Amino acid sequence: MATIEQDTKLVKDQDLTGHKDRRWRLVLGADSEESNNLSDADRRLSYALTALYGGEELRKGRGSLSRSAPKVSKWLGDIREFFPSSVVQVVQRDAFERLGLKEMLMEPEFLSAIEADVHLVADLVSLRSVMPDKTIETARQVINKVVAELMARLEQKTAESIRGAINKSKRTFRPRFNDIDWHRTIQSNLRHYQVEQQTIVPEKLIGFMRQQRRIVDLDEVILCVDQSGSMATSVVYSSIFAAVMASIPAIKTKLVCFDTAVIDMTDDLEDPVNVLFGVQLGGGTDINQAVAYCEEKIERPSKTHLILITDLYEGGDEQALKARVANLVRQDVNVITLLALSDDGKPSYDRELASDFAAIGSPVFACTPDQFPDLMATALKREDVLSWAADQDIKTIRASE
Repeated sequence: MATIEQDTKLVKDQDLTGHKDRRWRLVLGADSEESNNLSDADRRLSYALTALYGGEELRKGRGSLSRSAPKVSKWLGDIREFFPSSVVQVVQRDAFERLGLKEMLMEPEFLSAIEADVHLVADLVSLRSVMPDKTIETARQVINKVVAELMARLEQKTAESIRGAINKSKRTFRPRFNDIDWHRTIQSNLRHYQVEQQTIVPEKLIGFMRQQRRIVDLDEVILCVDQSGSMATSVVYSSIFAAVMASIPAIKTKLVCFDTAVIDMTDDLEDPVNVLFGVQLGGGTDINQAVAYCEEKIERPSKTHLILITDLYEGGDEQALKARVANLVRQDVNVITLLALSDDGKPSYDRELASDFAAIGSPVFACTPDQFPDLMATALKREDVLSWAADQDIKTIRASE
């Protein structure tokens, strides 16, 4: 177990303060009377250290990974932000042992009893870098099970909602099964009702004609996802949705994840588990750099939908970011900013920058995974996203806020 002296050394090593009184307040912790003078950053740092070395905040019962416990992934993100990589590795490894994750992941009973929980996936991905090889394989099995259950819940609705290759203004009598207009088909075949079988045997099918679209005409969706610790569950859901959309021939899908670096995960979209093992949750944030990367990939602005998923806490050049987004909007890129893609409730975000984005012309709000397919369908049809959000009772950010 680490001591207060070790905690103090960590603070000194990072050169967080040149003043003894500030160091002393950090050592005492964010819950002490001396915490009133701590900045927001110092308070987060103090909580991060206390959670592992002093309090019970991360441990609601040994090895607990329940949703009632504070998110391990968020805690790890704070650690990565405040300390150099050498210190982060030590603290993470200590957390891995103290939280009892290794023992739990090695038990078959744990795998069979685990419930689909996106927070669990985020926590395991966060701890991936300090897991032994044998434990990583077990963790992959857990993540695969959770992702499979989430895919089963979200895949069908997503595919049905955003399959933009169907043109409902034209009819055909030789439709594919998924394109049958059952109401018109039944109405047209009522005279073929079979009394004994109590069913209709349709003589002809009526359905929607698929619009033949060339590859060059396909809409392109770029999911640009902030992988800082606070966005952990959004990263998981984004990876799943990106994998689903990549399987739909009507659109081209790219997945770009970022913190202070940018990683393009598009080539791995066939396997969302591999995508998750390729991200690094936590650390700083450079949104401008990520948007710049996406901008370089845009060939036909009027056919491109950039879904920027971030809490807008920018660690890079904020003015350059706003100018870049404004330029994309002027080029007719459909830029939508999601403050979160999760079921976690009201997200934390940079209110000033969110208001600036809204003024630029990028709709800004948070949405749940169940709402996301309809959002994408609305975006792909170039319909009013803000009106859609209002119909969904989603609070959007206004330019004046």
